[in-house]
Amino acid sequence: MEKSDKAIDVLKTAILLERRGKAFYTQAARQSESKSAKKIFEMMAEEEDEHIEFLTRQFKNYHEHHEFLKSDPAPEEDETVVEILSEKIRNEINAAGFEAAAISAAIDFENRAIDIYSKRAEEATDPNEKEMYQMLADWEKGHHHLLYKLNEDLKEEIWNDNNFWPF
Repeated sequence: MEKSDKAIDVLKTAILLERRGKAFYTQAARQSESKSAKKIFEMMAEEEDEHIEFLTRQFKNYHEHHEFLKSDPAPEEDETVVEILSEKIRNEINAAGFEAAAISAAIDFENRAIDIYSKRAEEATDPNEKEMYQMLADWEKGHHHLLYKLNEDLKEEIWNDNNFWPF
């Protein structure tokens, strides 16, 4: 496969992955009975939309000019928001319910995106392409961190509620 074919294929895969993520988060937000979980899923869907727009611009530019645009760094995660939402979600949802299952499934989505973007960042020879995929991997790592923290908090909650502690 030629270099440009591989670049196009990876961009197509990335756009599809982000569209699936957006669809998943949008549906999870619709089905959630928790206001805080709904807010997180809506926020994640909006960020997936940003990724789609960004990747679509990159795809168009690469298709027309055979080069990647320079990328801005991934936005920083607001730890305060994570803490506030974690606390609210723990109070609003059942650790074994729909929202918790959706958070767990979302972690798998984010892991897949991190894997694809990290691998392409390693393989890429174009500095802008390398930078773009590393930025996307870092952005997805922020999503993963948020979801992982929520999942761990929920796991802790279910362990406490069911007296799973050996001491």
